[in-house]
Amino acid sequence: GWTITVEDVTLRRAAEIAASERARLDPLTGLPNRLHLRERLEDALVQVETSDGTCAVLLVDLDRFKPVNDTLGHAIGDALLAKVADRLSATLRPSDTVARIGGDEFVVVQHGVTDLEETRVLARRIVDLIGRTYMIEGQLLTIGASVGVAVAPRDGTDADRLLKCADLALYRAKAAGRDRLVIDDT
Repeated sequence: GWTITVEDVTLRRAAEIAASERARLDPLTGLPNRLHLRERLEDALVQVETSDGTCAVLLVDLDRFKPVNDTLGHAIGDALLAKVADRLSATLRPSDTVARIGGDEFVVVQHGVTDLEETRVLARRIVDLIGRTYMIEGQLLTIGASVGVAVAPRDGTDADRLLKCADLALYRAKAAGRDRLVIDDT
């Protein structure tokens, strides 16, 4: 005699896919996390290599966020981060990527940059949008943003190098007084 067992694995497979997607997203903002960002940045760099194009990496750090979080609490700080994520997402093209990589740091990957001025305009728009007042639980909050920018292939052709160049540019923006952008020129 034979015994045949048929098992429907549809639900289990759907749960595995959902778990995999959740592992690649920031739970607070729903944006891609560091892992997902790396995948998207690697994809952008492949496009740079194959099409002789460029892409930009914009490292965004919130200015004056810590006092909000410390004085008004983490719930308001988390709500503020979610609103910042919404503003960043709304300002990008569908082909671009924004990710939260931790704390109050975000990364934007701008695909298909044809002119560095496009990146300057986007970085200025980000500084302006984040600097506008937020209303959260009856509190008017004002923070700012500093942005460091690196451009491939000029500043590098691998993810680590570009992120490092953007981080150095961000450091220079913060040192120059915050609420500003610096495009890496190394």
